[in-house]
Amino acid sequence: MRIAVFGANGPTGRRLIEQAPAAGHEVVAVTRRPGSLSARPGLAVAVADATDPAAVEAAIDGTDAVLSALGARFSKGTITTYSASATVITGAMARHGIKRLLAVSSSIADPNWRPTGAHFFNHVLDPLVNRRLGRTLHEDMRRMEAVIRQTGLDWTFVRPSGLFEHPVVTDYHTAETSADGVFTARADLAASMLREMTERRYVRTAMGVITTAVKPNIAKLIWNEGVKRK
Repeated sequence: MRIAVFGANGPTGRRLIEQAPAAGHEVVAVTRRPGSLSARPGLAVAVADATDPAAVEAAIDGTDAVLSALGARFSKGTITTYSASATVITGAMARHGIKRLLAVSSSIADPNWRPTGAHFFNHVLDPLVNRRLGRTLHEDMRRMEAVIRQTGLDWTFVRPSGLFEHPVVTDYHTAETSADGVFTARADLAASMLREMTERRYVRTAMGVITTAVKPNIAKLIWNEGVKRK
């Protein structure tokens, strides 16, 4: 398949554009930063802001599916990255007749998600980090999902839990709506998206993804994801 990857220069997007050509796909890596990515066999680069209709139309022209790994940092102010890009991307897909869309969201989008046995996470980290510091970000993720639900596309919301770096794909687990676990390796997130793109087990619903084979060091995770990336 020929696929467009939005957010290709982000941490999950880079995993996608590494794995997809190796799986036999042709990739259009979409980034808003000129010169940040280089074309190579199986990988073309398109420069586009995901909220620019003309640029998005040009980027997805001739593709069979769109994968969105767009992201934003926590902010006290209103975040519109997810919903605004979803509006533009889905409109362009409809005009081009492209049906398949996978968009990275979060387990937080499921109001009933509470990982089994994760007392510290459920009662300390989740209320403080996700529900408070990340409130405006997750509100926009929910707006994104609402925008996409209203389309006639073959969409899948991909909902990881706490993201961390791991060098290889593991024996990850997926489930409808959300998965019962606290962490998701980005390598597993990318692999699950590429598999679901063709297997179509979760069309017009959400797919939770968790990593069970390895766990991150919590202190290192907080440093890398919450401090170092700022």
